[in-house]
Amino acid sequence: IGETGPMSETVRVETPDGVGELLLDAAATPMAALLLGHGAGGGVDSWDLALLARELPASGVSVARYRQPWLVAGRKVAGPPASLDRGWLPALERIRGAWPGLPLFTGGRSAGARCACRCFDAGTTGLVALSFPLHPPGKPHKTRVSELAAVGAPVLVLQGANDPFGGPADIARALADAGYSGERIVPVPVATHSLAPTKSLPAPTAAEREQLLVGSVLIFIADTLDPVPSAE
Repeated sequence: IGETGPMSETVRVETPDGVGELLLDAAATPMAALLLGHGAGGGVDSWDLALLARELPASGVSVARYRQPWLVAGRKVAGPPASLDRGWLPALERIRGAWPGLPLFTGGRSAGARCACRCFDAGTTGLVALSFPLHPPGKPHKTRVSELAAVGAPVLVLQGANDPFGGPADIARALADAGYSGERIVPVPVATHSLAPTKSLPAPTAAEREQLLVGSVLIFIADTLDPVPSAE
């Protein structure tokens, strides 16, 4: 984990702030596509993004990971939210052109999830948030719940139980207070904001975490595409 797969294709994306890059891992017989953005402190090879790109295509989900222009240019620090949004929107359109007709899900990790929330539109089927940063550590009053609550479609949140940016219960409570009920929140036991297993985590537990992430995303996509009718 942590490296681009051998079948990944890199596509340049022109944006107002420079060149971005899409890493495409296409399914042989896709049922959906998932566009993921990286966090402010890491890239597309973070543990969770690399895991999903490696595992989801075999189950019919094509995955695109997007490198923002600031990262491609070699800068160490992400720009303000508006610049991230300017970088994201051309990638979104490029994926729609590359994989036409597929139901498109968007999302990402941390700052990438926030960007996907802000840029979510009616042509997108659902959103996958990995470690949504509900608030800065130690500052719960500076909430970003409005970004997540504004998504007009089903949302999956995979959140570390020990995330200092807000745990699963914090996100559930904030969304409920905001009047949003279209989310599915999956706690990741013991995990912090990175979600990645530590070296001290037993191998079976690390494997369970991988299965939790991959399985949760696949089930969420399948359920969103083919909702089970509610009991009368």
